[in-house]
Amino acid sequence: MIAIAVRVIINALALWAATLVPGIELGAGTTTQRIGTLLAVAVIFGIVNAVLKPIIKVIGCGLYILTLGLISLVVNALLFLLVGWLANQLGLAFTVDGFWAGFWGALVVAIVSFVLSLVVPDKYDKR
Repeated sequence: MIAIAVRVIINALALWAATLVPGIELGAGTTTQRIGTLLAVAVIFGIVNAVLKPIIKVIGCGLYILTLGLISLVVNALLFLLVGWLANQLGLAFTVDGFWAGFWGALVVAIVSFVLSLVVPDKYDKR
């Protein structure tokens, strides 16, 4: 349970960093509201990646091989757009305006999450 909370916090920090990308906005409000929005979007982000990404990889296996994995950048951008749309539908003040904002935002989230995962090791991983 603690590992999931740590993962959500890391994703929330990565999403906050992604708001530096033009076209990705975190709505106005108090600091507490903004943190709550980031945590909620991080949960949505985690669920989307846990459920849809493996399905897309299986279905698009040929494209992943054909493009040497570069299609994953497009898939990540589209999933990031989906997260922005879902957040909007749920009334959260997090918007992603277009494919390129999603592309660069997904790239920022991936890099920041990777770096933070190195800094905060998962002590609960039994591998």
